[in-house]
Amino acid sequence: MTTESTSVPSSPGPWPTAGQAFGLASLAPRPGTTDRLAVPRHRRARVRSGVAPLVTVDCLAVVAAAAVLSAAHHDARLLLPVLAVVLVLDGHAGLYRPAAHTRALDELPALASRAGFAWCLAAAGIAAYSPALAFGPLRLCAAYLTHVGVVSLVRALLLARRRRIARAHPRSALVVGGAGAARRFAAAAAQHPEYGMRPVGIVGVPEQGGAPRTAGEAGLPVLTTTEEIHRAVIQNAVRDAVFLDDDPALVTLFQRYGCTAWRVGGRHQDGPMGEHLWGYAWHRIVPLAERRGLTAKRALDIALAAPALALALPVLLLCALAVRLSDGPGVLFRQERVGQHGRHFTLLKFRTLRPSDDAESATRWNVAGDRRMSAAGSFLRKSSLDELPQLWNVLRGDMSLVGPRPERPYFVAQFSKIHAGYAARHRMPVGLTGLAQVHGLRGDTSIEDRCRFDNHYIEHWSLWQDVCILLRTAAGLVRPTGS
Repeated sequence: MTTESTSVPSSPGPWPTAGQAFGLASLAPRPGTTDRLAVPRHRRARVRSGVAPLVTVDCLAVVAAAAVLSAAHHDARLLLPVLAVVLVLDGHAGLYRPAAHTRALDELPALASRAGFAWCLAAAGIAAYSPALAFGPLRLCAAYLTHVGVVSLVRALLLARRRRIARAHPRSALVVGGAGAARRFAAAAAQHPEYGMRPVGIVGVPEQGGAPRTAGEAGLPVLTTTEEIHRAVIQNAVRDAVFLDDDPALVTLFQRYGCTAWRVGGRHQDGPMGEHLWGYAWHRIVPLAERRGLTAKRALDIALAAPALALALPVLLLCALAVRLSDGPGVLFRQERVGQHGRHFTLLKFRTLRPSDDAESATRWNVAGDRRMSAAGSFLRKSSLDELPQLWNVLRGDMSLVGPRPERPYFVAQFSKIHAGYAARHRMPVGLTGLAQVHGLRGDTSIEDRCRFDNHYIEHWSLWQDVCILLRTAAGLVRPTGS
């Protein structure tokens, strides 16, 4: 279940693809050290301060609209439910994170439709449960129009102020993509500071005798390694990363720095016309952590792993006894693995064989039928019972029940060099089982195939998909094939 492929390079080759070059594991913090990619507190404060005024505007609009209803007893019944619905709908639509160049008219349809839904829902609820307190359509329209008027006016003032600040103090940005296209985009951003972006570098492959630079882009360095990106982000206080091409590994890397990731072009939901930079249509790339349902994923992990660990306790004791009697002391095997965002953690397994030293444990590939493996160890590995202690890793939050299988740092570094997309697997919590495993990709099977399945799982993740994978894994336990 944990082994990968036997084909690893002995030394770095020529310039790899973007997904290979900027592997997340290369920037993983060492055990016992501080994660150097943690978002600074002052940057998190700036993010919160940008959201709070817009939330306050919605609260003010709801209060003003409720006051128009004139009867005081209506206010308490309407204020909280309307406000809750408005905040949820506006937050889900991304209206609290407008682009620097957004104008009030761009947002008016989205704001008006959500306010109308909230007020109609509240009016219907009051009419159904408290007919005596119901109000007519004229008063409802008056409250709705007041809400839309207040929110539009105050947001227009706030957005105008944001545009002035953005023009006067543009945010430093890195542009990711082919050097030619990236230089053209950077030139457009530099020549139009009203969009609030100041490119300070390009991330990509250097051109061989490329075209001469145009005005406004001279001097932009081309960054080609993770260390150069790290220095550029710190030295220039980079807050935005603009992607001209899809690169999940780099998106995750910049989001770990606390940068906002933008995608120029590509497939995305329709948005207001204001979402562009000098004609370059773009949209914000939502971090995986902000996707709906990931909290439910963690809740599912706890809800299933805790009782499973309790129910499996007799089996765990029998397995531990078998390992102790057949192989001596040292029942549990602890090994460093790479988890989400390249962070290292200690994975637990029942020991099925004893490596000669730590170097062998970290760098030697697990081979089926190893002669040092006892009968008990062979049975545990073939039945996957040696993986049961990882339920504790799931409860600790090191792993999830479903996700890409974790691997040792040595092999992560090697595979990231030769397999495009391998590092991008670490966008998601690693798992006890995964989409690749239920398709038979266990043991000595293709790494390239596993990468493809793991990234497909991440891009199309849903809670129901996790449930299906768990059911298929449970069904597969009756015909174990080993790992």
